Amino acid sequence: MQPAFTLATLPTFMTTGTFPARAIEALGGPGAALFVGGCVRNAILGLPVTDVDVATTLLPQEVTQALRRAKIGVVPTGLAHGTVTAVEKGAHVEVTTLRRDVTTDGRRATVAFTQDWSEDAARRDFTMNTLLAAPDGRVFEPLGGGLADARAGRVVFVGDPARRIAEDRLRVLRFFRMHALYGRGEPDAQALAACREAAEALDSLSRERVTAEVIKILEGAADPGTAAARMWSCGVLTALCGGAGASALLTRLTTLQTQHAAPSLPARLYAMAGGTRALEAHLRLPKAALRAVAVLERCAHGPAISTPRAARAATYRHGREAAVQIALVQSAAGRVPPDALLAVLDSAQHWPIPRFPLTGHDLIAQGVPPGPALGRALTEAEAAWVDGDFGAL
Repeated sequence: MQPAFTLATLPTFMTTGTFPARAIEALGGPGAALFVGGCVRNAILGLPVTDVDVATTLLPQEVTQALRRAKIGVVPTGLAHGTVTAVEKGAHVEVTTLRRDVTTDGRRATVAFTQDWSEDAARRDFTMNTLLAAPDGRVFEPLGGGLADARAGRVVFVGDPARRIAEDRLRVLRFFRMHALYGRGEPDAQALAACREAAEALDSLSRERVTAEVIKILEGAADPGTAAARMWSCGVLTALCGGAGASALLTRLTTLQTQHAAPSLPARLYAMAGGTRALEAHLRLPKAALRAVAVLERCAHGPAISTPRAARAATYRHGREAAVQIALVQSAAGRVPPDALLAVLDSAQHWPIPRFPLTGHDLIAQGVPPGPALGRALTEAEAAWVDGDFGAL
């Protein structure tokens, strides 16, 4: 292959002597191994690189032997699919043998190994993810078009979108995630049409895979609300969450969270789905996240947290994080005035939370008999104390 482009400045992971560069050298250099996918795309776009992937013509057992000869640790993470993980001092590089799909069933593929870089690229999802690079900065386009698409912010499927989605229906969600992270302008019309056609089949995917993609969109996108609106327009989130969602609320909430340095996945999940019922039915979320969403569901339409006093009460009842997110959700819904929000958040984040000064023993000493009446009296006393803004009893 002839290089299509050479990076003027090498990202750290490509420079001589770094672990990823030494891994490629151990595998035989650029003739046998190249950086591939997201790390190359991000290097071209000047974005941070978190995961490094390498494609190679070597078979998995040859990869293992070559890395061990170079004193690099090896973990056989996915031998059936040609993947091993090179590890060193906590860092890792995924190394995968070039592959071609033999059969697909909409969820996973059976693969065969190949020596053809173009054949391997043809099975990847989007053109910008087919790019390859050598440690010296040379960038290769095995299929053509990927470099221009990456630079222009065009998220385009490799080949026919409907066929690629039929091979793995999770690519519907990946398309919206990729466009939210790297796209500019309107999404590719042909891809949107294919996503719309495949929307009803998404419920057959494992909840774990769907959840991972949804979380990446909500946490990684600069504007997850716009991504959600596009997903609803195609029926994708209707299939996953049921009914219509509040994408505008999600956009406003994300903006407020960014302005006040208070990101929260549960709050974004609430804004997207409207409550726990849809989330429990279609996603696989930690119980702590569902509990946090349930608090927001109960409180979002309750009394507005529009004063420091209300913020103190919410903080005492639900904790700092919940009080902050309730206020932000209510503000995004227009229930907390913008000029009041800063003082509300300051109270929720910094007010010293007191301990209720009364105990059951105190009430018994005052003549309340032990038993259910004592519990009720204690609860009523605490509620009155909170409603009185934590003054003297």
